[in-house]
Amino acid sequence: MNLWQWLFRSEARKSDLDAEIATHMEMAVADRVARGEDSEAARRGVEREFGNSALVKDITRQSWGWGWLERLQQDLKYALRQLRKSPGFAFTVIGTLGLGIGAATAMFTVVDHVMLRPLPYQDAGKLVAIHEANSQGKEIDSGAPWLDIEAWGGQSHSFEQIAFSGRLPGRTYLQGNTTSMQVGGVSVSPNLFPVLGVSPSLGRGFVQEPVGFTPGKDANTVVLSDAVWKTAYGADPKILGKIVKINADSYTVIGVMPPGFHYPFDPSALQVWIPFQLADRDKTRTDATWSYEVVARLRYGTNIEAAATELNAIQKRVAVNYTDSELREQRSGIAVKSYADSLVKADLRKALLALLAASGVLWLIACVNVTNLLLARSSARHREIAMRGALGASRWRLTQQLIIEGLVLSGAAASLGILLSIWAVKLFQHATVSHVPIHISAGVNFNILAALVGLTLLSAMLSSAWPALMAAYAPIGPALKQGGQQSGISRAQNRVRSVLVVTEIAMSLILLVACGLLLRTIYTLRHVPLGYRTDHIIVASLDIPSYRFAGGNTTTDLYEPLLERVERLPRVQAAGFMSQVPLGQNFNIQLGLRLNGRSISSKLKFVSPSIQRIFAFNMLAGRFFNEQDTATSQPAIVVNRAFARLHSPDKHDPAAILGTHLLNLRKNTEAQIIGILDDEKQKSIAEPSQPEVEVSISQITPDSGLYQPTTMAMDLALRTDRSPASIIPDLRSILRKASPELESATIITMDQIVEDSYGSQTLAAHLLEIFGGSALLLCVAGLYGLLAYIVTQRTREIGVRIALGAQRGNVLWLVLRQAGAMVIAGVVIGTGLAVLGGKLVRSYLYGVSTHDAWTLGAVALLLLVCGLLAAWLPARRAANVNPVEALRAE
Repeated sequence: MNLWQWLFRSEARKSDLDAEIATHMEMAVADRVARGEDSEAARRGVEREFGNSALVKDITRQSWGWGWLERLQQDLKYALRQLRKSPGFAFTVIGTLGLGIGAATAMFTVVDHVMLRPLPYQDAGKLVAIHEANSQGKEIDSGAPWLDIEAWGGQSHSFEQIAFSGRLPGRTYLQGNTTSMQVGGVSVSPNLFPVLGVSPSLGRGFVQEPVGFTPGKDANTVVLSDAVWKTAYGADPKILGKIVKINADSYTVIGVMPPGFHYPFDPSALQVWIPFQLADRDKTRTDATWSYEVVARLRYGTNIEAAATELNAIQKRVAVNYTDSELREQRSGIAVKSYADSLVKADLRKALLALLAASGVLWLIACVNVTNLLLARSSARHREIAMRGALGASRWRLTQQLIIEGLVLSGAAASLGILLSIWAVKLFQHATVSHVPIHISAGVNFNILAALVGLTLLSAMLSSAWPALMAAYAPIGPALKQGGQQSGISRAQNRVRSVLVVTEIAMSLILLVACGLLLRTIYTLRHVPLGYRTDHIIVASLDIPSYRFAGGNTTTDLYEPLLERVERLPRVQAAGFMSQVPLGQNFNIQLGLRLNGRSISSKLKFVSPSIQRIFAFNMLAGRFFNEQDTATSQPAIVVNRAFARLHSPDKHDPAAILGTHLLNLRKNTEAQIIGILDDEKQKSIAEPSQPEVEVSISQITPDSGLYQPTTMAMDLALRTDRSPASIIPDLRSILRKASPELESATIITMDQIVEDSYGSQTLAAHLLEIFGGSALLLCVAGLYGLLAYIVTQRTREIGVRIALGAQRGNVLWLVLRQAGAMVIAGVVIGTGLAVLGGKLVRSYLYGVSTHDAWTLGAVALLLLVCGLLAAWLPARRAANVNPVEALRAE
C-alpha cells in the first residue's frame, strides 16, 4: 500500500480486514456445525485454532507498510491527550521553551540581516575590498588614490578586474517628476557593474573604456537604481534617453539597475551612478589627492591571502613615489578582505555575536529547565510507564512515545517563539534607528525558518531524550510495587535534577553579571562631565543643497538670513551653526596640516560666533569668536585643550600656543589662534577629547580653501525654553522658505543626542536586562519546582522525622540547606565562568572592570536571596507536614 492509500484508504482497509477475518471464522464455524459440532463449541474451537486475532491484524497491517507512520499517529494522539489532562504542565513547558526559542530566533534574525544576508551580486564570495594600510596593518578609511589603483591593475595577476568608486561631493539632489529628492550619488569606473556581475534590467551599463582625464563616450550619462526609477519617475518604461537633473547638471538616463541592487551596499538608500572622470587632483600623491573605494573580483583559484601578498609586494614599490615620509608610511601596505566582511564594522560584529551568545545561554537555560520538568513528569508517570512495559511495550516504543510528547511541546513552543521573536525584532528595529546603522525587517526568510526548525528539534531532543531514556530503562518491578513511585531511581534523578538547577543558576549568573557591568557602565557615562550644556537646545541637521547656492556665498546667501529668521522666533535666546554638534553623527571633518615642519591631524569644525551662548563651552584661555570676526578682519581660529597640549611650544603651558599662526583662511593670510576651549566630549562620551580646530563661518568666503566643506552639511542649534513640539513646526516653515530641501531635516533635542550617544552600551544593556531577567525567572522557577517535588517525594520521611521528635525549625533548615547548597554551588561556578567570559563585553565597558567585585557580589547576593525565597514555600510546606496524615497516606 502506498502513502496515498494509507492516508485516504487506511480505515476502509482495516474494515475490510476485520470483515475478511470475521467471514473466515464464520465459514469455519459453519463447517464444524455441518460436521455435527455444537455451535458454541465450534466457535471456541475455531477461535483456538485461529489464534490471537489482534496479532494477526497487526502482522497483516505491518505487511501493508507505513506501520511506523501509524504508530507515530497513535503516539501523537496519546501525547495530545496527556497534555490536555495536564494543562498547567503544558503551559509551563511551552512558555519556558518558547521564551528561549524566541530570544535565540530574534537574535539570529538580526545576525542574519547584518552578517549572513547574501549580497545582490553574482558570486559575491569572489568580491574583495582593498584598502591601503600602514606598516602595522592599520587600514586607512579614505580608500586609495587613482595612481595607486592604476598600478595595481597593471601589475597584479590575482584579479579578473579592479573597479573603484567615489561619492559625489556634497549632497546629491535629483529632480523627479514632481519634486526634488536627495539621493546617493556615486561616481564609478566603467567596469564596476561587470566586476559585480550585475547588468541593468532596463537599458545598458557604461561603455567599458580606460579611465582618462578627458570625457569618455558616456560623459553626462546616468544609471538609476530601481528604487529611484519607481519613486521619482513612477517606473516610466520610456525613461531611457530622457534628460534628468542631478543638482544643477543634466544627465541622460541610459539604464536602470535590477530591484535590490545597491552599491555601495545600503538597502535603504536611493542611488544613482555616473561614469568616473579624472581631474587634476588625481595626478599627484599628496594630502590633497582624492581617494576612492576599491572593489575587485578574484580570479578562480586565487584566495584572499595570495592576493594580499601580491598587492603588498606591489605597494612597497608604489609607496616609494610618495614624497612625504609620513604619507609614505601610512600607505606602505595593503589590506584585502571579503567585500561582505568589509560592510560590517568589527565593533558591531562583536556586539551582535556577544548578544547571540547571550540569547543562546538563555535558550540553554530554558532547555535545562524543561528537562527538569520532564524528569519530574517522568518520575510521576513511573508506574504508568512500567505498566506499559509489563504489557509488552519495548523500551524503544516507550522512548519514542515520550520523545513525541517533547516534540509536540517544542512545536507549540516554536509557535509562541515566532510571535515573541517578531515582537523582539520590531523592538530591535526601533532601537537600531539611533544605535546601529542597519535596516532590519521582521520578516522570516529561509535561513530564519531553518534556524527555528533546528531549534525546535534540538530543544525537543535535549529536553525530552534524557528523561525518556531514564524512564524507559528504569526497572519495572519496583515501580509496580506499593509505593514504587518513591523507590528505584528517585534518588539518582534527584541528584540529576539538582545538577541541572546548579547549571541554570551558573548560566543565569553569567547573563546577570554582563547586564550588571553594562548598567554600571551606563551609570558611569551619565555622570561624566561633558564640557557643555545640553538643556533646552534643539538641533536641526541640514543637508545643504549646494547646487542652489553655486556661484554665490553660502554664508551670506543662506546661513546669515536663516539665523536672523530663527532668532526672531518667540522665546529663542540664541541660534547658531556648527558643522557638527558635540556627539553628533552628521558631518565629521578631518583636517591635515603642517605645524612647525610636522604633519598633524585634527578635527575641523565650522561654527557661528553665537554658538558659545548656546552650549556655554568652557574657555581655558583666550576668547571665543565674536561679531567683530568677519570676512575682512584678521583671520582667527580657536583650538581645544587636546590640540594645545600636543602642539604648544611650552609643553607645561597649553596657553603658550595663543597667538600662533596656523591655517590659511585667505590667500597669503594665516589665521591666528585666539582661544583655547577646555576638553569636551566630541564623538563619544567614553573616548577622550581629540585635537580640534574651530573656524568661524563668518570668515569663510568662496575663495577660501575651506569653503567647500561649509556648503555640504551644517547643524543648526538654538536655545529656547519652548517645548520641541511647539517650536519644530515653526522651524520647519523657516527651513522650507530658505530652501525646499531643508524642510525634511532631522530635528532633535540635544538631550536626545546625548542619550543616543550611549549607543551599543544602551542597546546591549536593555537586551541583557531582558535575557538576564528571564534567566533569573527560569532558574528560580526551576529551583522552586525541584524543591516542591522533593518535599512531595519525602513527605513520608518528613512525617516520620516529626513523629520521632524533630522540630519544625529543623525540617525548615533541612530544605533551605539543600537549596542553599545548590545556589552557592551555582554562584561559585557561574562567577568563575563570568570572570573568564568577561572579555566578550570588555569593549563596551567604561569605568568598570570585567571582574568588578561590586557587580559580582551584587549578582551573587541577588541569586542567593531569590533562591532562598524560591525555597521558602516548599520549606514551609515541609515544616507544616502533619505526621499522622503523612503516614496514613502511605
